[in-house]
Amino acid sequence: MCPGDSRGWSKTKDEQIAIFYNQSDFGYVRNFRNSMKTICLPFPNDTESSLLECSENLNFCRGRNLMIDFSDLKTRKSPVMYDTDVLKEGQIGGYCKFDKTLLENNSDYLGSLQSWAPEIRNFVPLTQPIRFSQCDQIISQPTIIMKIDATVNMYHHFCDFFNLYASLHVNATTDNVDTFGKNNNILIWRTYPYRSNFEATFRAFTKNPIIDLNNYAGKRVCFENFVFPLLPRMIFGLFYNTPLIWGCKNSGLFHAFSKFILHRLRIDTKRLPDTKKIKITFLSRQTSYRNVLNENILLDELRKNPELVVKKVQFSHKTDFLNQLEVIQDTDILIGMHGAGLTHLLFLPDWAVVFELYAGIQL
Repeated sequence: MCPGDSRGWSKTKDEQIAIFYNQSDFGYVRNFRNSMKTICLPFPNDTESSLLECSENLNFCRGRNLMIDFSDLKTRKSPVMYDTDVLKEGQIGGYCKFDKTLLENNSDYLGSLQSWAPEIRNFVPLTQPIRFSQCDQIISQPTIIMKIDATVNMYHHFCDFFNLYASLHVNATTDNVDTFGKNNNILIWRTYPYRSNFEATFRAFTKNPIIDLNNYAGKRVCFENFVFPLLPRMIFGLFYNTPLIWGCKNSGLFHAFSKFILHRLRIDTKRLPDTKKIKITFLSRQTSYRNVLNENILLDELRKNPELVVKKVQFSHKTDFLNQLEVIQDTDILIGMHGAGLTHLLFLPDWAVVFELYAGIQL
């Protein structure tokens, strides 16, 4: 796990391993689970009362019987994408014993993709259960409410998918036996219709169509079971700008994520490498700053070796994403220019290696 030197991050090898585990492995999940506190406490012996519990800084929240008033979306002039003013005070609430101080003490991070504070800071206690709260629509199906990053870029969008997967583990409880079930709704917190070349990845998480805020515009909606998952750009989050300790590798959490996606999307995985030929996939980029000027010379040299099978691929919005995963799973060595395209390395076979090229270096 940590064969290299920590470069001063730790005093001992055990400490280095512990830091890595907490930063980028299942210790990351455990830290959120351990920081959970109840902001909206159900009343004793009242199954109709509400529950809202969140991790520190409102990075992750879950609960039951939550009211959200989307009435203003009907007349809102600007579309919602990364906006932090979707809700006003009183437009989200529940019937419970409300700890306002706890909420205020965890509402410092107000960046759109940093926490759920921009939305949950507007929480108010209701005077009666949600079924008496004039809900225009009651959603009984479990709902995952997501704020997502750029959907056109694989690196950024997989920040969303990875943290959604980690959230399933954070949400796991002995009472919730269907944590990884697919009979749920995924609601994207924006009014732009969701479109992405990577949309198929959502099939790993739900069997239902992806919905957005337009589905509920102008309505007062009550959710019987909900999750606000981890976000893609949390301060000291995982995947985006993560400050990982030096000298460590092979996160079990990332490995589990990779296997989860491949299994759920039914991608044939390779158990053992081909001992006769080494399969090289060269990821060719046609953007101004990501293309290799002498890539044909490089490929010609590689093809002179009879022990290599060299394939050049160009993945674009026109390339079916499941096909991309199949190509990557059939790769022993992945070569590509530094950039979002190398996010594909998440789905390489366990024995595969990566050669990352950088602009300005002639090969």
